Amino acid sequence: MNSLVKSFFIIILFPLFSFGQKFGYVNSQEILSKMTEVKIANVQLETYEKELAAKGEEMILLFENEYKLYMNEANSGLLSKVQSAAKEEALMKKQEDIKKYEGDAQALLEKKRMELFEPILLKIKTEIEKLGKEGNYSMIFDSSQGMILHAVESENLIGVLKTRLAIPD
Repeated sequence: MNSLVKSFFIIILFPLFSFGQKFGYVNSQEILSKMTEVKIANVQLETYEKELAAKGEEMILLFENEYKLYMNEANSGLLSKVQSAAKEEALMKKQEDIKKYEGDAQALLEKKRMELFEPILLKIKTEIEKLGKEGNYSMIFDSSQGMILHAVESENLIGVLKTRLAIPD
């Protein structure tokens, strides 16, 4: 019964507190997909990813060649046990280097992504904040994140934001 009374007061009082508040929404994914800066950043990121992958592939190719050479020498009986152990250790070290590089490459790629997209996201955030202050919006939601249960189309601010960011339709 107590929770029923609380619910009743929340339902009755909520409109009083929200009276005069103005809400808007935008679709950040639509904005990002149409920005020239994002397209340029994606091309740069893709190029960087290919460079990292090429270096990794080169490391793997060198490892494979050294491994084949070792196997030929070992199968031919050209290596002593000491030489064989030394070559195996060197190959294991190269294999570890390749695994480490794979992790490092992912970290480098993520760092580059942040470097490229941070200014773009800051630009959008700044414009949304300006738009919110100028339009006296209490809140502006991002519809691409599925955070809206109900929205009036007249409160969709994407057109204004596109204009401010000089994004073509």
